[in-house]
Amino acid sequence: MEINKELIQKIARNARLNLTEEEIKEFLPQLKEILEAFSTLDKLNTAKTKPSFQPIEIKNIYQDDISEPSLPQDIALSNTKHKKNGFFQGPKAL
Repeated sequence: MEINKELIQKIARNARLNLTEEEIKEFLPQLKEILEAFSTLDKLNTAKTKPSFQPIEIKNIYQDDISEPSLPQDIALSNTKHKKNGFFQGPKAL
């Protein structure tokens, strides 16, 4: 693919960028250099390489859940005045 002024202007229009002539002259060699770097990657033999969808292995950082006895209901309700039938009592919601 040939990188020229018209291609950069087309890309800029698609990206809704207003590039000046100076910016176009600056980007032209940079884009050529980037595409040359990728063209060298195209020459590599990757036939025996497995695809890598996640380059870094994802591990679970959380601890396993350990089942323990919960707080008894009478102790949980011992410090409140607002209780009814073994539950916390809150304001009415209309």
